[in-house]
Amino acid sequence: MSKLRTIDLTFGAVFVCLMAIGANIAVWFPILAVPIGGASVPLSLQTFFAILAGLMLGKKLASISMITYIFVGIAGVPVFANLHAGPMAIISPTGGFIISFIFIAFFVGWIAEISKKPSIPIYTIASLIGLVLNYTIGVSYMYLAMNTWLALDVSYTAAWISMIPFVIKDTAMACLAAVFMVALAKRVPVRWTAARIKV
Repeated sequence: MSKLRTIDLTFGAVFVCLMAIGANIAVWFPILAVPIGGASVPLSLQTFFAILAGLMLGKKLASISMITYIFVGIAGVPVFANLHAGPMAIISPTGGFIISFIFIAFFVGWIAEISKKPSIPIYTIASLIGLVLNYTIGVSYMYLAMNTWLALDVSYTAAWISMIPFVIKDTAMACLAAVFMVALAKRVPVRWTAARIKV
């Protein structure tokens, strides 16, 4: 795929919409906010969709989709979590997670592309690598934000501990993305599996 076609842009736009839906699914369906330890942990599907974009679209188109999603939100469309928008969402402590979606899409897509055919083991490894990137970038950014411009004294360990419920949920969703994509690859044209897309 040397250049983007109309249908490529359409698939990319679909994932921009899915990212917006995934960020706010607990807003529209409060039942999906799970109480844990006195706190409410919302079920977000953004990591799932970012991984799925890489597996389905490949590194180039998936990355473009995530970049578009971020710029749409920065421009003022309420596509970020809790229907937030604007550049402050990137500056906030959770802004690193938003930025990480670009890296998730790229590296998951890259691994999917170099694989000879869709397979659950390879796609699971790709998905888990995407998950590691998601939390490494996101938690590190959160720690930096809290200890610098928010002037909070939070240890790096404490920042990671606070993410445990989310890590458990997103690990399950990452594995589900791999299984879902392999099942989908059996039902769609070969050219729409990242393993067959050359960018």
